[in-house]
Amino acid sequence: MTASSKFRDLVFTAALAGLLAPGMAPAQGVSGPYLAARQATIASDYDDAAKYYRKAIDRDQGNLTLLENALISMIALGDIEGAVEVARRHLKAGGENQIVAITLNTLAIRDGKFDAEMVPSSDPQGLTPLVDGLINAWIEIGRGQMSQALAAFDAVAETPDFASFARYQQSLALAMVGDFEAADDILSGAKYGPLTLSTRGMEAHAQVLVQLDRSDDALALVNAATEQSFSAELNDLRDRLNAGEEIEYDFVTTPQHGAAEVYYNMAAILNGRAAPEHIMIYSRMAELLREDHVPALLTIAETLDDIGQYDLATKAFARVPNTHPAYFIAEMGRADSLYSAERKDASIEVLTALSKAYPDTAVVHSALADLLSREERDEAALAAYTRSLELHEANDRDAWPVHYARGIVHERMGNLAEMEADFRTALEMSPDQPDVLNYLGYSLVEQRIKLPEALEMIKTAVERRPDSGYITDSLAWVYFRLGRYEDAVEPMERAVELLPVDPIVNDHLGDVYWKVNRFREAEFQWKRALSFEPEEADAERIRRKIEVGLDKVLAEEEAEAGETQTAND
Repeated sequence: MTASSKFRDLVFTAALAGLLAPGMAPAQGVSGPYLAARQATIASDYDDAAKYYRKAIDRDQGNLTLLENALISMIALGDIEGAVEVARRHLKAGGENQIVAITLNTLAIRDGKFDAEMVPSSDPQGLTPLVDGLINAWIEIGRGQMSQALAAFDAVAETPDFASFARYQQSLALAMVGDFEAADDILSGAKYGPLTLSTRGMEAHAQVLVQLDRSDDALALVNAATEQSFSAELNDLRDRLNAGEEIEYDFVTTPQHGAAEVYYNMAAILNGRAAPEHIMIYSRMAELLREDHVPALLTIAETLDDIGQYDLATKAFARVPNTHPAYFIAEMGRADSLYSAERKDASIEVLTALSKAYPDTAVVHSALADLLSREERDEAALAAYTRSLELHEANDRDAWPVHYARGIVHERMGNLAEMEADFRTALEMSPDQPDVLNYLGYSLVEQRIKLPEALEMIKTAVERRPDSGYITDSLAWVYFRLGRYEDAVEPMERAVELLPVDPIVNDHLGDVYWKVNRFREAEFQWKRALSFEPEEADAERIRRKIEVGLDKVLAEEEAEAGETQTAND
């Protein structure tokens, strides 16, 4: 589900920000592990943070700040057993903390102890009233008190920003007990007005419709949803509906599953808007309640990858079962994490195996091709891109990035006609894409062909992306190739402003200055370019320009090119 613009800004930052602050000074003998834990926390290294905080709390057992920070690190790491131990120690020491309450209450829900006394939250701000209200409703369901649960959902819905979330959760509760008509009344908007559903919410609604013998409506809903955005689960459901398979309602079948959806929804709300620890806490709680909650697992893995914890991310991606529709997405994520961890051969092996397991899935082949292209295994990359394009429908506009990527490989292999064809196809599918316009325009400039068209392409690219230094450099360079040196000065200076330490851009500015008789500034720019450690072939050429000037270098290159042509003839 999504939220209103106002609600999107509501997070429980106060509690977590306080926990991540240095807090009270640690006792003597704790400083070493405490400082190591703090450094690990700053680096989002949850493994080391948890290890050092554990050492610190063993030496200063009553320090609530240390306990709180240890708890966060252990939850983020996925050490729920350790987190529960720390949460209990914190509670025993007399502390009050929202995350302690979430941890211990979630454990009780997982174990079916709905009649146990729940730990009260200490922070009534931000998302806490929403989370607590919805979790309490599911606890009432666990106690067999459906009337109280519905009243709890109603109470949460009284807050306008919370209403959509409460009604969605209410529909899941009704579906769980078999009241599919009431669930559909809510999900369709008939009872409380339209709900803005995520693809996961649409999956729930489609399952509800099937139970009402409305498979055609379910298929229409799924088809509309998959046209707007990709969802492996919805695609799988669509295929099963088309095949006439019997589909049971299994979206939420226990109170634990319902509570897991509450936590997962919170993680989804915060994803991209809050610190990773916020997202990890809610995602881990969803996982604690439902180990097979694949969207929560993927959120955990993607968050770990985003913060550079590639080994942890790899392990999280690997937990998605190969029977789940999103397995290939998890494997592509695992491959990316392996690649980022400098395990490049393993990464390519994962995607090679995946391409054999999913021979008819275009995105798998393009993902493999991307990795092969990064490693400049051009023949293999070309084959993988071509296979991906074969699996796309004719004129599929979504295929333009694959044509663009294949065009880059063609350019690197010297297949310039094929490169141009791919780039032009990409532009037909998605006109005015600045990267494609720039790459094609720049390539035409380097070939010294179709220069007026190249100029217009790059002008358009600059208009679309004025803050791109590389595209601005291309504009200046096409002016340079056209002999319009004065026109090249302003965009090339702008390119250097945007990319001040790029050796090629600084080198280009030197060339432009030389052509407008600003020789000292040209020499300065060439020396500046050398200071940024260009490739050795470029560095050698720059040193030669400093020695004899650009005109002499160009004359030497022209003469060498002429001799080579004569020899070839």
